[in-house]
Amino acid sequence: MDRQACIALIRGHIKDEHLVRHCLATGAVMKHAARHLREDEARWERIGILHDIDFEEISGDMQRHGAAGAEILVKEGINPTETEIIRRHNHLLHQGSYTQPVEIVLQAADSVSGLVIACGLVKGGNLSDVSAKTITKKSKEKSFAAGCDRDRIALVAPEIPLPEFYAIALAGLMEIREELGLR
Repeated sequence: MDRQACIALIRGHIKDEHLVRHCLATGAVMKHAARHLREDEARWERIGILHDIDFEEISGDMQRHGAAGAEILVKEGINPTETEIIRRHNHLLHQGSYTQPVEIVLQAADSVSGLVIACGLVKGGNLSDVSAKTITKKSKEKSFAAGCDRDRIALVAPEIPLPEFYAIALAGLMEIREELGLR
């Protein structure tokens, strides 16, 4: 499934534009991290885009999050390995059990995307005014983008040092900034 088909699929299940943008942002971070780690960029981006496909369907029932998404993806014929990664991405149920780089990066990308976007919003919606140094500084302020789980972001450090990961995340989001409503 290519990027456009993934976007069409999530738009069929997600009506909230902010959540769609979160999925796109997570996919962009995943793609750039895959490039850095010499992994399959299209596969990692697909996983990032599709990871929250069930979020509106579960209506806040985090015990179902991931599993309900996997059910949707199985019906859509998505690769079983990718479907399993998405099923297990719910850190409230599977925390501490991530061993594959793609699983670890998904945890970090899921949270860092919001942190980077928040940095851009502080700069008037200009991601081009954000740097990895800005993100590093803002990440230390617990009240800034408080919903972004710094512990989940930190999981990536053994794979990619945090300042480098912030630069990768920023590059990914810069690539799709217009889709995110940013400059």
